[in-house]
Amino acid sequence: MYTVRLMRIAFTPRFSFLRGLLLPTLLLAAASTSLHAASPSQLLIYAIDVEGGQSTLLVDTGTHASLLIDTGWPTTDGRDATRIQAAMKDAGITKIDHVLITHFHTDHVGGVPNLVAHVPVGEFIDHGENREDSDITRHDYAAYLKAIEGHPRRIVHPGDTIKIPGLEAIVLTADGEHIAAVPGVKPVANPLCATEPHWDLDTTENPRSTGVLIRFGKFRFLDLGDLTKAKEIPLVCPSNLIGAVDLYLVNHHGFNLSNSRAFVDAIHPRVAIMDNGAHKAGSPEAWQTVHDSPGLEDLWMLHTAEDSDAAHNSAENLIANPKGATTDGAWLKVIASPDGSFSVTNARTGQTKDYPRK
Repeated sequence: MYTVRLMRIAFTPRFSFLRGLLLPTLLLAAASTSLHAASPSQLLIYAIDVEGGQSTLLVDTGTHASLLIDTGWPTTDGRDATRIQAAMKDAGITKIDHVLITHFHTDHVGGVPNLVAHVPVGEFIDHGENREDSDITRHDYAAYLKAIEGHPRRIVHPGDTIKIPGLEAIVLTADGEHIAAVPGVKPVANPLCATEPHWDLDTTENPRSTGVLIRFGKFRFLDLGDLTKAKEIPLVCPSNLIGAVDLYLVNHHGFNLSNSRAFVDAIHPRVAIMDNGAHKAGSPEAWQTVHDSPGLEDLWMLHTAEDSDAAHNSAENLIANPKGATTDGAWLKVIASPDGSFSVTNARTGQTKDYPRK
């Protein structure tokens, strides 16, 4: 609902003919102004089901600017590109301004060739050279470079920003390094660091993940790709550099290699989304750590973790693609407002849960 207020304009008899010309224009202008005031810009976030990989689409409804974080798997039928396009259609966009590749594992970068074959893309963003010495990752990296030929490519470092009208996207991690300080965040000592075990650094691409903090007014969203425990800890120990977040995309799909307690409790998420697959990640230990984080209101999941048990899965209404569902591909859609309030909609059920501003 909106109200149109007309300006009171006096027309003399000499100029009364202008009434018929001006009133429709004034009505349209007034309606447009009121509609704009009643519909402020919102941030849409789609956790797209790519069956245990990652693909997360962010769209500012005011500017229509977009950021896609990762592209899912390579498939002969282009399944994940099709699912990305469905989310784009729902968001009302026909192109993607920025594609951020967190790292060069198949479930994150493999969908790029299918994506560029069907979707106009502005630029690609990544952490630079592949650092993993494995045949499949070298292959995926080469396929990525070939697919993005002719597109701008930007290599980012901690502290860089991704310019997206309406949003603030700060690079926290990239190529194994992390930001020294986050603008506007006062570091706070983290008492959990004293009891956090030492975690060895693995030699895969995971700890090289490019991670970002998205700020939209008072709303804060954290996505660190597949960052593992050894690289999570420097972000919160000895002091928490990130602060609290409203929405946390659970690191590494909910694998135990990630989601250390000192990290998860420090960022104090209000809501978490786990982009696990039916038989990938959603590990009981990681699920429990996130679930038990102080102040967490809900842990949403893209799939039932079928290799886990009922005690380490969320309630079915919080799962987009539960065990036994006839089809997969349902997303979780977040709509955030600048005042910090947001909602999560389960595309399978059509049900929405609201999280009022605090």
